Amino acid sequence: MSDAKKLRGSSVLVTGGCGFIGSHTVVVLLQRGYEVVVVDNLCNSSPEVLERIAQIVGEEAAKRLVFYEADVRDAPVLGKIFSSHDVDAVIHFAGYKAVGESVAKPVEYFSNNIGNTLTLVDVMREHGCKSIIFSSGDPDALPLTEESPKKPATNPYGWTKWMIEEILRSLVVADPEWDVVLLRYFNPIGAHPSGLMGEDPKGIPNNLLPYVAQVAVGRRDAVHVFGDDYDTPDGTGVRDYIHVMDLAEGHAAALAWMAGRSGCEVFNLGTGRGTSVLEVIDAYAAACGCELPYVIEPRRAGDVTANYADCTKAKEMLGWEARYGIAEMCRDSWNWQSKNPNGYEG
Repeated sequence: MSDAKKLRGSSVLVTGGCGFIGSHTVVVLLQRGYEVVVVDNLCNSSPEVLERIAQIVGEEAAKRLVFYEADVRDAPVLGKIFSSHDVDAVIHFAGYKAVGESVAKPVEYFSNNIGNTLTLVDVMREHGCKSIIFSSGDPDALPLTEESPKKPATNPYGWTKWMIEEILRSLVVADPEWDVVLLRYFNPIGAHPSGLMGEDPKGIPNNLLPYVAQVAVGRRDAVHVFGDDYDTPDGTGVRDYIHVMDLAEGHAAALAWMAGRSGCEVFNLGTGRGTSVLEVIDAYAAACGCELPYVIEPRRAGDVTANYADCTKAKEMLGWEARYGIAEMCRDSWNWQSKNPNGYEG
């Protein structure tokens, strides 16, 4: 029986499905036989990704994809979408995601990220859909486990994740029929191995890897390393980077696992090993075959020293574990960036 047949209904709605993580997850879902409805306002993504998805999955699978250009905060439009499709589950990616930007624009982050979630779950309730997967915040111990206590967030972006998790947990308490999976992951990088899809932020990248990639392809002069005085082996921040295809497979595994269940469950998706900023730069230099210039800048507001995950629970319960290391992540990122130096624009 395919994963799609395990669902009670017929469609999975993916908010932010044209974004970096969302688009790769859509590919995996289509390849597994799901009907997929994508809702994206394209504020930080390109409609070209839909053509790339079709190229990857093939004509027949692409017929199972429906796209709506819409903002998740638009309740009337979202309601019409739910009325037009038998949506059984939602994977919620839509939201602003840059730590540094969130410090400068806290109101925008709270309004968008929390607002669109409240609208989404309200419309879901109205249409009898009570299954949702959401990416949650970071707990406060290393390695990070699902049982580690949640810490106070260090930036507005983190607080939106923290608050949305509480909203979803409260839904389950109020109505035990809700089926909520909170996926904790940290720094998705890499690209589809075909080179057809990858990360393509608009404007100056706020995250490390797309910036490194743009330096490698000649669009930026040097990588800016924010802080070299952290309590880490080389003084730079340590993160648990995960290949975006591993992450997409993790979402599909969670979706298959949760069908027919109720309650709230938390899973970490990561490699279980931290990599420093300078180690990432070195790995990318190896992938592209040239040294990459970098400059040390002061610490960035809201950044933490290190985070990396214990992913034993996902392996035991979902049957999922990361397959790719940092070398493969940088290899696939470079394959995408070198073939698409200006992203989806050409």
